[in-house]
Amino acid sequence: MRKIVLVAAAGAAALTLAACSEGTQDAADAAAESATADMESVAEDATAGVEGAMEDGAAAVEGATADAEGAMEGAMEDGADAVEAETAEAE
Repeated sequence: MRKIVLVAAAGAAALTLAACSEGTQDAADAAAESATADMESVAEDATAGVEGAMEDGAAAVEGATADAEGAMEGAMEDGADAVEAETAEAE
């Protein structure tokens, strides 16, 4: 009789341990899925940030180019006006 009780108790303990291990595995799986989702979210945010920065940089370069072109045109016009004025004085 004692052997049957001991075997039953050992079997119950083994089933409890197996159920506990399954619960632990499920919790580990859920944690891994959550971590994966978090990493994907961070990667998407970083990608969006980089794309925004690239667009801002491109806009800044275009603006600087337009400003430089305007300054060069103004300087060339001023230079041409100065040459015309000196030519008119010389005549």
